[in-house]
Amino acid sequence: MFSNPVFQFGAKIPQDAQIILVADLFVEDYVGGAELTTQALIESSPFNVFKIKSKFVTLDLLKQGFDRFWIFGNFASLNAELIPSIIGNLKYSILEYDYKYCRFRSPEKHKSETGSDCDCSENMNGKIVSSFFFGAQSIYWMSEGQKLHYLKLFPFLGEKDNIVLSSVFSQSTLGMMRFLRDKIPPQERSGWIVLGSNSWVKGFDSAKQWCEENNKQFEVVWNVPYDQVIAKLSAAEGFVYLPAGKDTCPRMVIEAKLLGCKLQLNENVQHKDEEWFNTDDLDSINDYLVSSRQMFWSSIGKIMNFKPSVSGYTTTYNAIKQQYPFQQSIESMLGFCEEVCIVDGGSTDGTWELLVSLSQKDPRVKIKQVPRDWDNPRHAVYDGMQKAEARAMCTGNFCWQMDSDEVVHEEDCEKVIILCQSFPKEVDLISLPVIEYWGGPDKTRVDIQPWKWRLSRNKKNITHGIPLELRTIDSEGRQMAKEGTDGCDMIDAKSGERIPHLSFYSHDAEQVRIAAMQGSTEALLQYQDWFNQVATNIPCVFHYSWYDLPRKMKLYRDYWQNHWNGLWGKDTSDTAQNNMMFDAAWSQVTDEMLTERARSLAEKTGGWIWHRKWDGFTRTPHIVVFRQQPLVMTRGER
Repeated sequence: MFSNPVFQFGAKIPQDAQIILVADLFVEDYVGGAELTTQALIESSPFNVFKIKSKFVTLDLLKQGFDRFWIFGNFASLNAELIPSIIGNLKYSILEYDYKYCRFRSPEKHKSETGSDCDCSENMNGKIVSSFFFGAQSIYWMSEGQKLHYLKLFPFLGEKDNIVLSSVFSQSTLGMMRFLRDKIPPQERSGWIVLGSNSWVKGFDSAKQWCEENNKQFEVVWNVPYDQVIAKLSAAEGFVYLPAGKDTCPRMVIEAKLLGCKLQLNENVQHKDEEWFNTDDLDSINDYLVSSRQMFWSSIGKIMNFKPSVSGYTTTYNAIKQQYPFQQSIESMLGFCEEVCIVDGGSTDGTWELLVSLSQKDPRVKIKQVPRDWDNPRHAVYDGMQKAEARAMCTGNFCWQMDSDEVVHEEDCEKVIILCQSFPKEVDLISLPVIEYWGGPDKTRVDIQPWKWRLSRNKKNITHGIPLELRTIDSEGRQMAKEGTDGCDMIDAKSGERIPHLSFYSHDAEQVRIAAMQGSTEALLQYQDWFNQVATNIPCVFHYSWYDLPRKMKLYRDYWQNHWNGLWGKDTSDTAQNNMMFDAAWSQVTDEMLTERARSLAEKTGGWIWHRKWDGFTRTPHIVVFRQQPLVMTRGER
């Protein structure tokens, strides 16, 4: 019967284990109600279950099983210092058998022992336990009353998937009880059963007193093997159980009823008035108990096999004229997104018509046009507003933001889904690598940090815009920004604060990049090796903004320089001083001059940030990314 091995200290989690079930004790150790319910679940599991006693759980074990699904039953022996690691890194559910937020595991016993009402919900133990519960994918309760008690103390648990499971019985146990119930006729039954226990909660003295006061012949069952307890109940007239504190779903009460006993209970038997139990139809109770096993594993299976939905979103404005690879960008997102939401700013070059055609061919392409006054001196703030509009269209569990000159590699589509499935619980936003080409596929930039805010939970409080501390207005009362933002930061819609993000990019990597920029050949090679590993193993985006330098420089002349100056309130007049690319006003720069400058930049630099002029001589380093470009970019013209 007890065929599942229990983990012992120093052992390893088997490779075929799909479920890791943690409990203080199992039936091999103690045949109690919680242990029997746990065993009944294990026996009916369609998954491979590996049992671990809570006292043996270590950080190393959590690392071993980070990709498995965990179920925590009673966990009094669990090292509480591990709970933050569990919350942050594991997918798990909770089987709550009693009231673990209370240090006595019973609010009534708390008062009996201390003379004061239980206040554990406001103390450290209650906060730790409630946080542990809140981190779970689902919480299984033994009774409706127990669930409501918890939700009253910790209302935020109402956001979780709360399921009343009740005590669980194996098929063999249910069959045995049906056989025994029919074996002895009601008229041949005699005597009452009282559960003997030293536990204050179990109410032994009250049950004994009730029998004496009502002249009931009774037998105290104390430290008797489980099969003998069942046999005694099957021959008894009734069972009396009067716990002194809330008992969530006492198993012996169910057993007594299914074995044909009369019941004498009090209000602390929390399941006694629930619809499934408060009936004389014993077959319907049996059916309910059978279905609870199936319901439990069905809900666990849905969590384990959950495939999150992803919404991609982007914006366009005259993308054809600007020669952006926006069609390839959209196509690449359709490789892993259930929808791609696009907001167009009022294009007049055919971009909108092409978007309409794409949406007609593929209903996953969802489009919306929000025209803006792009001649407004502060039109740069519209960029963040357009992104916010596109994000608001998204309906998936996660949002993937991408500009219309960025493309995802087809090999990364499955990686994005896997990343969503293992998305850190305490994080809403992740930044991911960007391959920033410079003048073609042979140079990847080192002069800028290689990350961008990319994947986030689809929460309504997350939007795009200027962070609160960088907002300002011009003399005409128009919104603009201080330097330090592109106006498209991911911010909280109410507070305006930046959304914290988790990044692959470490302080050590940044120090190596800086050393490479300062001329260290060794650091440059080290940075190149590191970035190639990152770009291979983590979903990344190929950015084509500076791939074609002549195109980009013309676009910078016609749009982007005014964009940045308008955003930050700088002088936008066409003078040589304001031109970061030439010592001449833009009106004096010919296409030939642009082409020659682009050639020099491609030859001598690996990137340049145009907050200062390039002198025509200074060289900047670059790295080579060995990964092939996405097929969507190589099978035709960009």
